[in-house]
Amino acid sequence: MKKLLVAVVTGGALLVSGTPALAQTALGPYGYGKIRLGMSAKQARATGKVVLKLAAQEGSCSGWDLRAHPTGKNSVGLYISKRRGVAVIFAPKGVKTPAGIGIGSTMKQVKRAYPKVSTPRDGIPSASVPGNPKARYFFFPNRKGKLEELSIALITQDCVS
Repeated sequence: MKKLLVAVVTGGALLVSGTPALAQTALGPYGYGKIRLGMSAKQARATGKVVLKLAAQEGSCSGWDLRAHPTGKNSVGLYISKRRGVAVIFAPKGVKTPAGIGIGSTMKQVKRAYPKVSTPRDGIPSASVPGNPKARYFFFPNRKGKLEELSIALITQDCVS
């Protein structure tokens, strides 16, 4: 099946549309696709986009995978807090923030996209999420400064430290 890409110039603006497969869902500002920060486990499960991977223990969070992006044996794609709902979502490979940051981006690119990125002493670099004052992006660079992991999380999340 061929994919159709249509470009139309109207009023000086270029509009591009294509098949839904061409549209890529961004990480943020409120979540990833149909999975929204703050939604309950029941609401997240009802989307059909997540699968339970690690049941919550007493007072903790449950670990889930995005159905379309399963993770390895010792990891999860998101955490859902009993108190806060969807609390942390990790970016699957190929998924980027609206500013174009994703796994493989450099910290130099992160700082250009998010000039107010901060790194607490012995901490993880993070930046506020434009358009959502209740969330932050967390950037996990390797020794060479390239992101190995990226997440969006509620500021009030209680799943990871």
